[in-house]
Amino acid sequence: MPEQQPWDDARASGAISGAGAGGAMDLAMDEGTTLEKTPGGPEGTGPAGKPRSLWSDAWRDLRRNPVFIISGLVILFLVIISIWPQLITDLDPLDCDLAKAQEGSQPGHPFGFDGQGCDVYTRTVYGARTSVTVGVCSTLGVSLLGGVLGGLAGFFGGTWDAILSRVTDVFFGIPVVLGGLVFLSVVTSSTVWPVIGFIVLLGWPQIARIARGSVITAKQNDYVQAARALGASNGRMMLRHIAPNAVAPVIVVATIALGTYISLEATLSYLGVGLKPPTVSWGIDISAASQYVRNAPHMLLWPAGALAVTVLAFIMLGDAVRDALDPKLR
Repeated sequence: MPEQQPWDDARASGAISGAGAGGAMDLAMDEGTTLEKTPGGPEGTGPAGKPRSLWSDAWRDLRRNPVFIISGLVILFLVIISIWPQLITDLDPLDCDLAKAQEGSQPGHPFGFDGQGCDVYTRTVYGARTSVTVGVCSTLGVSLLGGVLGGLAGFFGGTWDAILSRVTDVFFGIPVVLGGLVFLSVVTSSTVWPVIGFIVLLGWPQIARIARGSVITAKQNDYVQAARALGASNGRMMLRHIAPNAVAPVIVVATIALGTYISLEATLSYLGVGLKPPTVSWGIDISAASQYVRNAPHMLLWPAGALAVTVLAFIMLGDAVRDALDPKLR
C-alpha cells in the first residue's frame, strides 16, 4: 500500500472543510479541476456568481413590486388608447348634437353627453392622447435640457456652475401658474407645442440641479479618477463613466414629474390659457363642465376621474422606480 503524502492529507482536509462550509457543493478531486459556481449565486450576484448591476437589480425589484405592475398596466393602457383610440370607440369627439346636451347615460353612450351634446366617453378617450403627449414630450424636453446643462455644470464647475446656479434661482422664483398666464395668454395656437415649450422652459431647472449634484458625486469616485489618470478625455469620462452612474436620480425625478406636467396642462387649459378648442383635452372639458356640475355632474366626473387616475399612475410608477434605484432603501 503506497504511503500517503502530507499534501494528500491537506487536500483531503481542505475538501472536507469546503464541503462543510458551503453546504451541498460538488468538489472535484482530480488534479487540474477547479470549482465552478452554479448559476444564481449568493444574494446580490447573477449567473456564474457575477455581481448584478444597479439596473438589473432594480429591474428584479420592480418585477416583484405590485405598485409598479399596477401603475405600469394603467400607463400601458393609456398609451394604447392614445395611439389607437378607435380600439374602444368608433365615434368622433367633435360630432355633437345640441338636442342631447347634458343628457345622462344612454345605450351606446355610457358617460352621457356634455353641454354641447358631444359624447363624454369619446372625449374622455381622446383626451388621453393630449395628456400623454404633453406629459411625455415635456418630460423628454425637460430631462434633455436640464440633464445636459446640469451635467456640464457639475463636471466643469467654476464660472459655468456659478452662472447656471444663478439662472436656476431666477427660474425657481417664477410662479408656474402665473408664468403660464403671462406666457400662454399671447399664444394663439391651439396645438400642444406652446404648452410643452412653456413646461420645458420652467421645468428644466429642477432636473438641472438633480443632474448637477449627481455628476458632482459620481466624478469623485475612484474609477473616474483612474480614467482621468489614464488620459481619458472629458467626453469619454462623461459618456462612459459618469453619465451611466449619474442618470438614475434624473430618471426618478423625471418619472414623478411626468404626472405633474399632465396636471399642469389640465390646470392651464382649465384657466383658458393652455390648450384651446377644438383640441380635445381633459382640462378643457373640466372647465366647460364646472358650470353645470349641479345639473349634470357626469360631465365633470369622468374627465376629472381620468385625469386623477393618470396622474396617480405616473406618480406611483415614479415612487416604485425611486425605491428600486435608491441603494439607501434596500
